[in-house]
Amino acid sequence: MYHVRDGIIGLAVGDAMGVPTASTKRETLLAKPVVKMIPKISAGIPKGAWGDNTSLTLATVDAICKNGIDYTAMADNYIKWFTTNRYCSVKEAFGVEDTTLKSLVRYTQHLEEAYECGSMDYFENNNASLTRCLPLAYYFSAHKISDKNIYEVIKKTCCITHAHEIAILGCYIYIRLVMNLLKGNSKYTALTQIKKLDFSMFNKDCLDEYKRILVADISELEIDEIRSSSKVVDTLEAAIWCFMMSDTYKECVIATTNIGGDTDTIGAVAGSLAGIFYGYGNIPKNYLEDLRKKDYLSELCENFETYLRKL
Repeated sequence: MYHVRDGIIGLAVGDAMGVPTASTKRETLLAKPVVKMIPKISAGIPKGAWGDNTSLTLATVDAICKNGIDYTAMADNYIKWFTTNRYCSVKEAFGVEDTTLKSLVRYTQHLEEAYECGSMDYFENNNASLTRCLPLAYYFSAHKISDKNIYEVIKKTCCITHAHEIAILGCYIYIRLVMNLLKGNSKYTALTQIKKLDFSMFNKDCLDEYKRILVADISELEIDEIRSSSKVVDTLEAAIWCFMMSDTYKECVIATTNIGGDTDTIGAVAGSLAGIFYGYGNIPKNYLEDLRKKDYLSELCENFETYLRKL
């Protein structure tokens, strides 16, 4: 049992819950919290629809199932997502973020290898590479490889769209945290073990960006100290904070849905952590009933589980 359904469905639910509240101010949401799935009427997005976070995660899953760790196959699937609407919960892809789009355009022009197409611009260190890396945690857990190789695979996967060191470190922290949870560790132990890893491949300035995770105890912060923007550092902090401060899957996702800012990506990241930790059976039934294409999601999860068993 690799907990694939726990994490990926958990991610999709958090994503779908956060889609309608994305870009809404925290103060507005906290005054009238959203506690169930609702449509995003202004954008014509129906209730229970998940966006780019889940779509790109599924694209990574499908690539690994068919080709193993193959960055060209991953990039090809990301292209299929926004050109043919594959891996989507509705008829058209939505949430196509600029840095991802520009990187994939570079790839289609065959200027570089897939993992050399990502942006190295400091100001493009957004969160779009985070969730699509989730399947790597399952692959690493099933197929034991060295820490050095784990880093290299995460780096190259992230670099398909985001090649700055800060984005890579965010993905590395997230995947290592997921791996610790997959081992059955408590929240506190899983997070504490992250701080003991070798981060010598990252420079000090980069590590300082994540010091509230890697050095301090992020669970001691108050909500007013948590930023929830689309910057990769802010998103990862917000997701981990919501996960650490909640006692159930539902509490975690309600927190991400109403934290303001980039609620869909924060919800997806935290939803994957909470899904793995609490299990699929603890995701509220009404959330699962409203989730679009649940059978399709479950089928991909089963295919991935089958693939992992063969490693």
